[in-house]
Amino acid sequence: MKDIGGCAISGVMNRKREPIAGEVIVRSIANMSFRSNGLGGGFAGYGIYPDNPDHYALHMLYASRQSQDKVEDLLLHDYAIWREEPIPTRPVASIVDRPTLHRYFVTPKDETRARYYELSDDDIVIQTVMRINRFVEDAFVVSSGKNMGVFKGVGMPEAIAEFFRMDEYKAYIWTAHGRFPTNTPGWWGGAHPFALLDWTIVHNGEISSYGTNLRYLASYGYHCTLQTDTEVIAYLFDLLVRRHKVPVEIACKAMAPPFWSQIDAGAGDAESQLLEAVRITYPSVLLNGPFSIIVGHKDKMIGLTDRVKLRPMIAAEQGDQLYMASEEAAIREICPAPEKLWALPAGIPLIGATEVEAPCPRAS
Repeated sequence: MKDIGGCAISGVMNRKREPIAGEVIVRSIANMSFRSNGLGGGFAGYGIYPDNPDHYALHMLYASRQSQDKVEDLLLHDYAIWREEPIPTRPVASIVDRPTLHRYFVTPKDETRARYYELSDDDIVIQTVMRINRFVEDAFVVSSGKNMGVFKGVGMPEAIAEFFRMDEYKAYIWTAHGRFPTNTPGWWGGAHPFALLDWTIVHNGEISSYGTNLRYLASYGYHCTLQTDTEVIAYLFDLLVRRHKVPVEIACKAMAPPFWSQIDAGAGDAESQLLEAVRITYPSVLLNGPFSIIVGHKDKMIGLTDRVKLRPMIAAEQGDQLYMASEEAAIREICPAPEKLWALPAGIPLIGATEVEAPCPRAS
């Protein structure tokens, strides 16, 4: 008998950025369908827009025509829109009450850059994301990175995959999620992955430190509006790694640090001093509660569990492929005989990096 431990997460990455068919990640997450209840499923793919690799791909969710008009007025004011279109879908009987789904490939206008001269393009895009999610009723930004996108909604993961035509996409990194909501609502914007710029998060568990994390992020201009605790993790990675220039491994240690007793046992050695400094500098970044997460980024995939590993995470390698999932079966479904298979230790990140000089997959 299987031991059900909450939501399902899965990820696969090719270190040489060779394309992986969308059906691969769908098979993996579908293997864990018993962990989902139809209230949320989703996918993130990197390298899916090789014809627009330098444009921010804004995936939008609209619940009214008025909200779409307001967002498009905002985008026309601040951005050059290189391409825009409905996100392709196909009818699926179980997917009902669907919102309007649209995508825009944009870059900030020169006059926008001049107006916000102290901000990078990434910061300008984040301001736009926060503005839309906070102040435009019935509109939400699903993802906002370059050459990547998030596809999510209310439904079983395999139904969401069919709806969004995942079989027509290829990516060098895929992550996926099947949701079993506990204390937050099941709705289109609240499904996983959560995204900001190139960061995406799929999460199994619960963030009991959400209130502390939320208030800390708000002091830096990040505002949580999607009614799900996982949202804070995406913003924390952007704040620490992109803005504060903290190495990814140290950022992970800030979110899942050793206990003070473990640090004290180091007797003041260099590593213990570093961990002490991280805990003192970033107390409000610590993530409390049971969790396992897979973090996607344009050049890496990261696995991390909480400090006592209350949620499972398995990893595997086969050639240039790195796999992570809630269960071994989900990996063996798409990699029957991995060269290496192991369980991630508590609080120790697994950071898989791509060879960034390798070309992105081209459209077939």
